[in-house]
Amino acid sequence: MTSTTHTTTQPTLVLVPGYWLGAWAWEDVAKELAGRGFRCLPLTLPGLDPADPQRATRTLADQADAIQTVIEGTHGEIVIVAHSGANGPVSLALDRIPAAVQRVIWVDSGPVPDGGAFAPELPEQVTELPLPDFESLAQQASLEGLGPDQLDRFRALAVAEPGSVARAAVHLINDARLRVPTTLVCCSLSSAQAKDLAAAGHPTFAEVTRLADVSFVDLPTGHWPMWSRSEELAAVIEQEASRTHS
Repeated sequence: MTSTTHTTTQPTLVLVPGYWLGAWAWEDVAKELAGRGFRCLPLTLPGLDPADPQRATRTLADQADAIQTVIEGTHGEIVIVAHSGANGPVSLALDRIPAAVQRVIWVDSGPVPDGGAFAPELPEQVTELPLPDFESLAQQASLEGLGPDQLDRFRALAVAEPGSVARAAVHLINDARLRVPTTLVCCSLSSAQAKDLAAAGHPTFAEVTRLADVSFVDLPTGHWPMWSRSEELAAVIEQEASRTHS
C-alpha cells in the first residue's frame, strides 16, 4: 500500500482493485489524483500479494478485514473507489461500518446483494483462479483501450485470485450501507444499460435499485479504465469525491 501527498480539505481515497490486481494497478490514477490534492491509499488485498506464502488461503473475510482496518485507521473523510471484483469485500466493509464512508465510487462495478458470489459453483479443489489468456478474458470483460504494453504489464504483474474468495457468498445484515452516497462509473456498459439491468434484477446491479443516493457517470472504454483512460477516470473520481463536501 502506498500513499501520496495531500491537502487536508479533500477526503482520503481508498483505491481497491479488482481480481488479479494489486495497488500497482492504480499508479497512474493515484499520481493524477495526487496532483489534484488528494491523499490516495491504493490497496493490495489479502490473497493478491505475491510475496505472501499463504496467499492462496486468504478469504473474502480477510479482504474485508483489510479494507476495514485501513478505513478505521485513517482520519477524516473517506471515499472508497472500488473496481470490478473488489465489490465483494467492499460491500462487506460497507455493511460493517457504513457511517465511516462518505461515498463509494464503483468503477465498472456495483454493490453485491446479500448472498451474491463471484463463482459459487467453483469446485472446492480449485485453490486459485489465474488470469485467463486474453482471448478468453475478452469474452468476459472488454479489453478496449489497452495496448500491447499495458497487456504485457497486466500479464506480468497479475496474481491468481484465491479460489476461496471467488466461491464465497457475501452476507449482509446492515441496511445502513444502502444510505452511503454512491456513484457508478460506467465503462464497458453504459449507464442506460446498467439502469436497465438493475430494473430487470440482474445480480450485478440488483442492489442499485435499493440505494438511497446513487449517481451514474459514463466513461466509455473497456473494463480497466485506470489504464485505458487514467486521466479521465481521475477527473471523474475528483468530481464525485468532491461532492462529499457539497
